[in-house]
Amino acid sequence: MKLLAGIHHVAVISADYARSRDFYTRILGLEVIAENFRAERGSWKLDLRLPDGSQLELFSFPNPPARPSRPEACGLRHLAFRVDALDDVVAHLQREGVACEPIRVDEFTGRRFTFFADPDDLPLELYEGE
Repeated sequence: MKLLAGIHHVAVISADYARSRDFYTRILGLEVIAENFRAERGSWKLDLRLPDGSQLELFSFPNPPARPSRPEACGLRHLAFRVDALDDVVAHLQREGVACEPIRVDEFTGRRFTFFADPDDLPLELYEGE
């Protein structure tokens, strides 16, 4: 029996909602499904869709605590996006002023990848291929 069918969504809390909203929608091109302001929490919730149907939830909260984002901190290490043409995506990000690490090759799969960060320094990866 298959227990898990896939990832439905990943949730991200931003320090600057407008800046992160722009980053994930305009720069990364994610589709807006719904956007709601929760007055009782002073919080925005933005539901975004990736082309494969998976989702990213972007939240804002007043004064969120800092999160350790060192690459080897315990917990979620990074969020990886699958891309078809890594060079094209890196070039697009660089035109938008987003710094990317040098492209590397996964020693086990032979696939190319790189890392960059969102506006809150959340580590994001671009992984080419399946």
